[in-house]
Amino acid sequence: MNSEELKDRVKDDLGQMLEAHGIKADISEHHVEKLNASYEALSITPEGSRIGVNANLSAICDAIEDGQSYSEVVARAADSIIAGIENTPEINVEDLTNYDEMKTKLAMEVVSADRNADMLQNVPHEQMEDIAVVYRLILGQDSEGRSSVLVTNDLMEQFGVTHDQLREDALVNAPEIRPSEIRGMSVVMTEMMGPGMIPEIDPADEQMFVAGVSDNIHGAGVIAYPNFFEDAAEKLGGDFYVLPSSIHEVLLVRDNGEMTAKDLEAMVREVNATQVAPEEQLTDHVYHYDSKEHVFEMADKFEERQAERDADERDSDKGSLLDDLKAKKEEVAKEAPEKHAKDAVKKSRGGEAL
Repeated sequence: MNSEELKDRVKDDLGQMLEAHGIKADISEHHVEKLNASYEALSITPEGSRIGVNANLSAICDAIEDGQSYSEVVARAADSIIAGIENTPEINVEDLTNYDEMKTKLAMEVVSADRNADMLQNVPHEQMEDIAVVYRLILGQDSEGRSSVLVTNDLMEQFGVTHDQLREDALVNAPEIRPSEIRGMSVVMTEMMGPGMIPEIDPADEQMFVAGVSDNIHGAGVIAYPNFFEDAAEKLGGDFYVLPSSIHEVLLVRDNGEMTAKDLEAMVREVNATQVAPEEQLTDHVYHYDSKEHVFEMADKFEERQAERDADERDSDKGSLLDDLKAKKEEVAKEAPEKHAKDAVKKSRGGEAL
């Protein structure tokens, strides 16, 4: 069967599975444009409800076309849809247009500005180098996942607020509902692998830290929080590099002269290419925070700025040395006539004594 026939079959079979589970729902196909991803989806809305769930139809069909068992793939999709419907939080739809209610649910997330250029035209955002900060409403969250809505220009207009107001409220509320965490890499690895699996490291010797939020979902947005960089600089003891591990977290590496931006960027590119799903990638670049100047920038920009600063200091030192030599030369030149006159007097007096 062709792709359209496969989609129709999946849609029909999912409908039957849901009915067998006691769920009657309207199932419609539509195209979803999401940050960092787009796909064909099925929107499943139970009868009598105004809120439904989406199923990634493209992913379902791709798995089947790649040779996976049709029945197993569709069964997994049905289980996921049922879980989503059963765990949908109670939401008063009227509240979705009430900004005073919704602003307390504002979170901040980050995505690649380049990869999402088209989408960002319709989404209020801020720019941090080539990273875009976007705003999302977290409607509900549990062990099965979360329900959220990306704030678009249309939604912002429905709220009747300006971009500036949205940003100000997010800066207040995001750190409250999703506090940032900065943990040493050894601590994170111990939690993942269990005690005793890796050598203990003194916190003062920790070179790499993980920054995100407690649920590890879209936590890289903490870099946009007020005072995040200042707090991180205090914890790390000065300047540091920022590695975009994924949209879920970032890595902070002490700038102690042991690694260059080029080395770190090569590492990020390799990890993105081999270990991070495309829809979860942030960027391939490395960033740097200058704790003295309070500047967040691409790491290569920092190194260029540092090189210029070092060159200026060398020129300044060179200028000081030349000034010292010039002053000494002038002093010697000034002393020469006086010395000549004194020598002449001595010779003259010496002649008279003979």
